[in-house]
Amino acid sequence: MTSDPEEQVRLQGYGEMTLRTAVTTLMLLAPRDRSGTAIYRVRDDVRLAQSEIAELASNWGIEPTGDLRLPGRSSDRHWPDIVRGMVREAPLPALMVAFMVGVLVARR
Repeated sequence: MTSDPEEQVRLQGYGEMTLRTAVTTLMLLAPRDRSGTAIYRVRDDVRLAQSEIAELASNWGIEPTGDLRLPGRSSDRHWPDIVRGMVREAPLPALMVAFMVGVLVARR
């Protein structure tokens, strides 16, 4: 498979960019967002297959990390993210009380 890394493509939700940039951006998305996002070639408006994108990423040494979120999906957070945010903002005495209540509930 020979694809030019400088070829112009359109990444769904992000706009036009080079193929290498689109593949890199796609690999940075969370797996759930990655499966719903597509790359289209500008020259003929053909969608690249997920297997082709994975092969290009592998050939170019791009590893999936899952750090970015799609625009407009910020309200779609996971419970661990919500709890982690609550813990960061809570004062220490409140955390201690919550821990003790958790211990009491777990013993019953």
